[in-house]
Amino acid sequence: MKRLRRIRDLMSGRMDSALTEALLGQLQATKEGAWLAMAMIGGEVGRTGAHEQMRSIEHLGDEERGRLVEELKNALVTPIDREDLFRLSRSIDDVLDSLRDFVRESHLYRVPDQIRFSPMLDQVIAGIEALEGAVRDLSSRPSVVILNALEAKKVGGVIRKMYQYEISRIYSGEITADTMKERELVRRLEIVGVAIGEAADAIADGAMKR
Repeated sequence: MKRLRRIRDLMSGRMDSALTEALLGQLQATKEGAWLAMAMIGGEVGRTGAHEQMRSIEHLGDEERGRLVEELKNALVTPIDREDLFRLSRSIDDVLDSLRDFVRESHLYRVPDQIRFSPMLDQVIAGIEALEGAVRDLSSRPSVVILNALEAKKVGGVIRKMYQYEISRIYSGEITADTMKERELVRRLEIVGVAIGEAADAIADGAMKR
């Protein structure tokens, strides 16, 4: 009976849809995490409040990742290779985890001038949105998937470059406890950029194999 249900889902396209929806759910939670971090550094949300809200967002992301894993267990076929789907989901999870760490460390370190992180977070949001575009076209338009994946990969490179400039600025002045804390926060956002790049690689690899 289960096998017949899977075949029916395959014929109707529901299986691909369920996998895509789970990935988009993960990305939505991740984007909410990025916007929360942006609101925190802009002073719209307090650090303590942001820290608490991020727990709920992370939980949502974990639920969507769990849903994807369950769908993969039962899927007869997938829009791209299973391994690439799993890599993609894991990398999205890494993005959200690193955003969580950024918010938590900001809460702990109390660095005074946080607004300077906004350009890096702008790029993080752009990268997540590029990944969303790639996932939406996963089943139907592989060429568009690759273009969006390349855009996300490019964003990862931009974040890396911004990190390098920030580190140069930090070390060009007096090294204090606050500057070392700032370095840690900048490094956390650089790790977010690396994870975005890894997610882009996973989805591009999968699309190229089709």
